[in-house]
Amino acid sequence: MWLTVPVLIAHGRYGRRMGLGPESRINMLRNILTGLVRHERIETTWARADEVRIYAEKLIDYAKKGDTDEKAMKMASFWLTEKDLVHKLFKVLVPRLGSEQRGYTRLFHIPNRDSLDRAKMAVLELRGNPFPPLVTRQPDSDGSLLNQLLRGYREEETQSRAAGGD
Repeated sequence: MWLTVPVLIAHGRYGRRMGLGPESRINMLRNILTGLVRHERIETTWARADEVRIYAEKLIDYAKKGDTDEKAMKMASFWLTEKDLVHKLFKVLVPRLGSEQRGYTRLFHIPNRDSLDRAKMAVLELRGNPFPPLVTRQPDSDGSLLNQLLRGYREEETQSRAAGGD
């Protein structure tokens, strides 16, 4: 199978059109995927990020087969428009994501764009990237001073009701 644009055009199959023709849609997805591999975190519209996520995970699945696999190299050279990123994909990203079975990317909603279209925006990132996390875990708040005071107050109330009820 030759990896050309007419082969990847979906005739009658479901897919986001994104207001583009089939060839320009594929080129846009290739450019976004190249940016994702280069920067490891990108900000784009939610629909584009959700669509690119599918292709990014498939590309990493193929890349896990190694740089000696012919199909993996063809897929990488087709989807990455900057050929220096093929080395980064096989030598940097695949070893980092080697322990993951699925879910090599994360998709986060961010506030809508402020321009006229108010498009839903998202951040698409590769797992294990060197950037600080977008979403921080909330610490367990059982030990906070306020919760300890409330717990003590509730215990005193239950004890006073039990003593008053006798």
